[in-house]
Amino acid sequence: MAGLLGTSSTVRFFASKPFSSQSHYSKSSSFSLCPSPGISLGRNSVGGTEFKKERSKFHVLVSNVATEINPAEEQAQKLASKESQRPVYPFAAIVGQDEMKLCLLLNVIDPKIGGVMIMGDRGTGKSTAVRSLVDLLPEIKVVAGDAFNSDPDDPEVQGMEVREKLMKGEELPVMSTKINMVDLPLGATEDRVCGTIDIEKALTEGVKAFEPGLLAKANRGILYVDEVNLLDDHLVDVLLDSAASGWNTVEREGISISHPARFILIGSGNPEEGELRPQLLDRFGMHAQVGTVKDAELRVKIVEERARFDGNPKEFRESYEAEQEKLQKQIYSARSSLSAVTIDHDLRVKISKVCAELNVDGLRGDIVTNRAARALAALKGRDKVNTEDISIVIPNCLRHRLRKDPLESIDSGLLVIEKFYEVFA
Repeated sequence: MAGLLGTSSTVRFFASKPFSSQSHYSKSSSFSLCPSPGISLGRNSVGGTEFKKERSKFHVLVSNVATEINPAEEQAQKLASKESQRPVYPFAAIVGQDEMKLCLLLNVIDPKIGGVMIMGDRGTGKSTAVRSLVDLLPEIKVVAGDAFNSDPDDPEVQGMEVREKLMKGEELPVMSTKINMVDLPLGATEDRVCGTIDIEKALTEGVKAFEPGLLAKANRGILYVDEVNLLDDHLVDVLLDSAASGWNTVEREGISISHPARFILIGSGNPEEGELRPQLLDRFGMHAQVGTVKDAELRVKIVEERARFDGNPKEFRESYEAEQEKLQKQIYSARSSLSAVTIDHDLRVKISKVCAELNVDGLRGDIVTNRAARALAALKGRDKVNTEDISIVIPNCLRHRLRKDPLESIDSGLLVIEKFYEVFA
């Protein structure tokens, strides 16, 4: 087999046939209804088939069709796609905004931190920083041809078809690919986000085909929502459901599809444009506040760097290539050594004491602070968390979890810092 580019899985309904699947991989799952003894079919609806079952039971047979491509052609397509992409501002070239950059890096090192919410003034480089992260994202192993970026070694982030093949002992083709970043537009429909049924195939071929949405594409990757505080409520509900369970379930036209949807949720917004719903805010592992740079020299440097990038993006990116590669190596090393980083029991107790005395609801604050401190220690090349690591990350982990007091004028991050020094002193 030269390689697999795109396939489809067709589910047929037969009478008294056991479930089976063949060894290929699909980007869409197609469902067709075929006549069999004991089933009467009627064409009473447009784009669909109405059926009724008599005495026999339905069993599902999954058949797949793979298309072969030349690996050289596939590589050429990747290079052409890379060249056609618009140039991205280098992450290493961003001046200032250290808090925001650190939160983003820690989430790349440990995706289980749960994402980051970036709030700040207009024109402070929030979306630029997030999108520049693409160049630093490491590679991960995925099952070739799978629409959900299934991990060949972790059942928690595998699609149902991949799981079934593994249970049967079939060998899965594995490939390496960069972590994906998916933009969720404010005007996106629920069908585009969750996935939907391909009506065109239903009308032309009589086949019900599932088209994966943005949540499927973002599995094991990053889902970025710019101006997240302006997102429609129905999309917020979808994100909450997926973020809570790690799975996305689509119920359409009598078909139920579930697939893994574990992603790093990154949002950005301007607080002047409205508050975020507390349920969604709590789903973000960390919260970074971005302010406008006040130092005149730094402002001039930012303007000059931006002018250089706009004038010649390729040359500008090449000038930061060495720094970008250094950051990439740091991230790779930190991800590799993360599991070996430890945190003393007394430090864990003090973290939980800070959370308790600040009246933080739930235990997410405790968990995220421990994870972020370990990720920071790994980024610094150490195998043990110290007090300084905790002091750096704890405001970002707890700031957005404090109960709002309308009469309180002090910033919530400062409250966290005060309580930290009180407990850790």
